[in-house]
Amino acid sequence: MSSMPLCCVAPTIPAGAITVGQNGEGTYTTITQALADKSSNVIYVYPGNYTEQVVISRANITIYGQTSDPLSYYSNMVTVSGNLYAGIAGSNDLSGTVRVSGTNVQLYNLNIENTFGKPIDQAQAIALSVQAGPFACYACQLRGYQDTLLSNKGIQFYGKSLIQGSVDFIFGQYASVWITGGTINTVGSGYVTASGRLSNDSTWYVIDKTTVTGTGQSYLGRPWRNFARVVFQNSYLGDNILSAGWKNWSDTDPRTDNILFGEYNNRGPGAWNDTARPSFATKLTAPVDIITVLNSTSWINPAYL
Repeated sequence: MSSMPLCCVAPTIPAGAITVGQNGEGTYTTITQALADKSSNVIYVYPGNYTEQVVISRANITIYGQTSDPLSYYSNMVTVSGNLYAGIAGSNDLSGTVRVSGTNVQLYNLNIENTFGKPIDQAQAIALSVQAGPFACYACQLRGYQDTLLSNKGIQFYGKSLIQGSVDFIFGQYASVWITGGTINTVGSGYVTASGRLSNDSTWYVIDKTTVTGTGQSYLGRPWRNFARVVFQNSYLGDNILSAGWKNWSDTDPRTDNILFGEYNNRGPGAWNDTARPSFATKLTAPVDIITVLNSTSWINPAYL
């Protein structure tokens, strides 16, 4: 999957990369133009704010945003911005600022945002939509409000990244997802996850070694569908997480009969509360292993594990 040795990261331009810049330093001025050039599967983006919808349908694409520190999302210098919401775009996926349908795609040090924000009436507005795997997101910032990250299909890895939103902002139906080493930031009251798992399949959403912080009063998740399976483990849960931790879908349609909302070895004011957690939440006796979720880690850059 990797275009370079897995032990490495790319603070400088990889050999043979197609370049993108807004001030004459790149071969192209937009990422979309670079993706149309099939002479290389590696794209390097110079600093700037790129207002475009980026559709990655080719396999084996790697995109690097310029940074002074490839292991930190704080140092990212490239932002990709969009402002579509699902009601206008036609679907959740079609509203994505970056849409991935190719396999073996890797994104490094990109800030990806949907700036639609909080409307008068709630509306889905996706920053990143991933419809195929393996997929890896390294030291990126994913910023939105409702439904920021649609992690929908395939095996997916998010390492040392920021995921920011308010309502159901990590969601999907068919993907198996591992999130580690970064930050989940709430920007208002709502739900961090909304797993739409439809059956007793092999998929998981696992948030591991992550700092969950922010504003508002939030639940760790609610079940979008009846077989939701989400685990928070080895993480810091801030005071933005309500003492109940988890919520049913609604009182008239709870969707809790076949779910696993699990927690293991978390710390902080939002961590497991014996008296407040609902009966459908589970205090696990052991962590979930990454191999259980992703089958293998051979395709993941180990610097971000």
